[in-house]
Amino acid sequence: MFYADLHIHSRYSRATSRDCDLPHLDFWARKKGIALLGTGDFTHPAWRQELREQLVPAEEGLYRLRPEFRLPCQVAGEPVEPRFLVTGEISSIYKQDGKTRKVHNVILLPSLEAADKLAGKLELVGNLQADGRPILGISSRDLLELALDVCPQAMLIPAHIWTPHFSVFGAFSGFDSLEECFGELASYIHAVETGLSSDPAMNGRVSRLDGLQLVSHSDAHSPQKLGREANVLEAEFSYPAVKDALETGRGLWGTVEFFPEEGKYHLDGHRNCGVCLTPQETAKLGGVCPVCGKRLTIGVAHRVEALADRAEGEARPGVRPYVSLVLLSQVIAACVGRGEQTKTVQGLYERLLSQVGPEFFLLRQAEISSIAEAAGETVAQGVRCLREGKLLWQPGFDGEYGKLRFL
Repeated sequence: MFYADLHIHSRYSRATSRDCDLPHLDFWARKKGIALLGTGDFTHPAWRQELREQLVPAEEGLYRLRPEFRLPCQVAGEPVEPRFLVTGEISSIYKQDGKTRKVHNVILLPSLEAADKLAGKLELVGNLQADGRPILGISSRDLLELALDVCPQAMLIPAHIWTPHFSVFGAFSGFDSLEECFGELASYIHAVETGLSSDPAMNGRVSRLDGLQLVSHSDAHSPQKLGREANVLEAEFSYPAVKDALETGRGLWGTVEFFPEEGKYHLDGHRNCGVCLTPQETAKLGGVCPVCGKRLTIGVAHRVEALADRAEGEARPGVRPYVSLVLLSQVIAACVGRGEQTKTVQGLYERLLSQVGPEFFLLRQAEISSIAEAAGETVAQGVRCLREGKLLWQPGFDGEYGKLRFL
């Protein structure tokens, strides 16, 4: 069993850390305990050049970092040597049925050679050098067709499917079904990325998603955010095996999830107006902000409710396990009352990793007594509360992440 985080970004994407390079991504994957990482941004020519220079082939369709680029990392236990799988996110903005559509899709590829070929075709559509996540005037349907024509082994996964502004089901620019978005090629979509502001239970209320695999990734813009969501796989280490697991569910144990309330688009509201509302409260207001009178940003919970045809708690056929987690640095910060980047929090974080093990192991499996010995009883009880779901949230809305408090 291993963790796979396949939707990430390089330093060539806008609003990303300069540390989103291969050495630091490899470094933080080892800290987190992530065995398989997406490369992100395969469309960007400079990033592809770095991938060719710094990665070497490993198992079929996978790559590993050259030893000379590896940064030293102190993590207890059996070390993880991360593998990389070629991935990238594309922002499609286009007109369809009289409406401007803005949909993000993630593409998985079996090789850097396939990335070169697909990027060559996409260069004819738009500028690939301006952003690691390029904005292209190509429909999601045509993007899927192009990817499969260039590389039949490619896989397209609609990204963060409920995000209000940039997703297949987004309240402001999306669709009500995959068929509307992908047309006759919708049958080639086998998995959807649920995003940070929803979890499998919420998605299970929408029967049109039955038969699709619900997958999760971090969409990380800095290496420290790797693994905030991930897939848990029981598959061979190869591109064909990973693709089969994501398409069929064979070898997909389940997912690691954000708590939906932490997601920055969970509820409705206006951040600048300080207004956060449930879907029911928004409905009573007619979707209008009570402070400024403008249209409210409709959150994920509201959009799920609009498309749901099952009651809360009603089982989805073929539901898979999932576990909701918070980043270890957030747990420590909440427990000691300090900021995540303070020396106190970072010191405890590094001590836990060096004495107990990588982050996923710490959050899910490590003995509470071992955590207490390394970081103190308060942090140990915080991890216990996390495992038991004893948390309170001030939910996220309109681009602002939710805030955590332990019970």
